[in-house]
Amino acid sequence: MPDQTFDDAAAVLRSALTGDGDAVVGTFDAVVDRSGLAGAYGVAWCLAATMVGDPPPPGACALDFPGIEDAGYDARWVARFVSAYANHDVDTGEALFGAAVADGLLPDCLLTLAGSTVATLRSRAG
Repeated sequence: MPDQTFDDAAAVLRSALTGDGDAVVGTFDAVVDRSGLAGAYGVAWCLAATMVGDPPPPGACALDFPGIEDAGYDARWVARFVSAYANHDVDTGEALFGAAVADGLLPDCLLTLAGSTVATLRSRAG
């Protein structure tokens, strides 16, 4: 990934750490303006990598999310997107990203992904 992707992911995390949802969305908007949806996908993939760390071998990861079907669209999306990353399943990650775009819910999904990443980082630190 280009260095700019990591810089953008860091900017998203800094904003999410301070609870500034508008800045999170603004950073993603700036990425889309500069690099299109592919750029935003790269940042999202980077956030998933931050949550998971070094993923196990492809297909070896089964993530358990009790009650996930009762969760909102954005929470289900994040669970599935992170699972796709953990299983090295780029095709599913891209399909989920495209579905969120088509459904008009990508900003909500990305905001939830940023918040979930921050929660994971805080959990590890504590």
